[in-house]
Amino acid sequence: MILIKDVYVNGKRQDILIEGNKIKKIGEVKKEDIEDVEIIDGKKKIAIPGLINTHTHIPMTLFRGVADDLPLMEWLNNYIWPMEAKLNEKIVYWGTLLGCIEMIKSGTTTFNDMYFYLEGISKAVDESGMRAVLAYGMIDLFDEERREKELKNAEKYIKYINELNNSRIIPALGPHAPYTCSKELLMKVNELAKKYNVMIHIHMNETLDEIKTVKEKTGMEPFIYLNSFGFFDDVNVVAAHCVHLTEGEIRIIKEKNINVSHNPISNLKLASGIAPIPKLLKEGINVTLGTDGCGSNNNLNLFEEIKITAILHKGVNLNPTVIKAETAFNFATKNGAKALNIKAGEIKEGYLADIVLINMDKPFLYPKENIMSHLVYAFNGFVDDVIIDGKIVMREGKILTVDEEKVYEKAEEMYEILRS
Repeated sequence: MILIKDVYVNGKRQDILIEGNKIKKIGEVKKEDIEDVEIIDGKKKIAIPGLINTHTHIPMTLFRGVADDLPLMEWLNNYIWPMEAKLNEKIVYWGTLLGCIEMIKSGTTTFNDMYFYLEGISKAVDESGMRAVLAYGMIDLFDEERREKELKNAEKYIKYINELNNSRIIPALGPHAPYTCSKELLMKVNELAKKYNVMIHIHMNETLDEIKTVKEKTGMEPFIYLNSFGFFDDVNVVAAHCVHLTEGEIRIIKEKNINVSHNPISNLKLASGIAPIPKLLKEGINVTLGTDGCGSNNNLNLFEEIKITAILHKGVNLNPTVIKAETAFNFATKNGAKALNIKAGEIKEGYLADIVLINMDKPFLYPKENIMSHLVYAFNGFVDDVIIDGKIVMREGKILTVDEEKVYEKAEEMYEILRS
């Protein structure tokens, strides 16, 4: 058991009792009433739900700063994809561990990832103590032989992750995008999602170029095209980016209960555009936040996404009331949990014990009048304690699950291999 004493949570100072991987009680808890408990003094701290990053490519921490200030397709074709061809399980493992450390230190407890070499990613997630939804990134480029191989890999990894029997690691399906995946592959993905009861993670409408490509090939916008053959039917989908959307596509997103992963910093850095988030909110669509990979962000600090989301849409809409602080914070917590179908994102009894503690003795968190405002508009993202699945993974800024120094050393070594 873990007892967090006198912490500011849900609007007042109280205790949080954790038993197993769940929050057992919030309120007054007497130490003498429980045995074998680890006590955390929360007097100077606030407790928030662990943040949930709904779109990542975690091993791309090793691609940080590799090719900045380039258009997306040039960035992918000339820099990222050639480097990715050199990846292996070992490189991906160390890149993932580096990403897990970065996320834990900035308050993220769960991430939704699409990438390759999932054995390496799974191993790193297991060791770090994080929670993750993992999908093998499928790209068949409309080639039948490649399609069969990709689908086999995807199914293999679903079975592999299920056999790990680790409740923190959840399998998913990850068709890359409509412009890189054939109709036949996408139809099969829908079937597999229903067969294995897993969600689908896909890039949608990130750039005008890709939308043009899909329209030239099919005569339809991407969401309308996928909807025409039932891709969204009876499955849970997280659609990353959704930058350029027609009214008809927004209707489909609403009708099919598609979750949107808003990645504002990546979209701005790659000059992809700005997603119409206020429009989506008016339609009651579930909006979440993602960082994308470190090659196009260039970090995994979800607090930056929260702030940018809250201020960006005010500026472009010339309306300071658009996306209030709490709304932006919810994107990264309860909305993310809803999208990934996990009982987290809020600090409530019976919920998963994914909790972040922040020491308020920081100059940018004073005065203590409006804590939600500070978390969204003032906080830099460096948290103090992190509990995931009822286990302490970071205490007073020190990671307890992995050897930080060794990870930094190995990450540099792996980068040298990639750039050679």
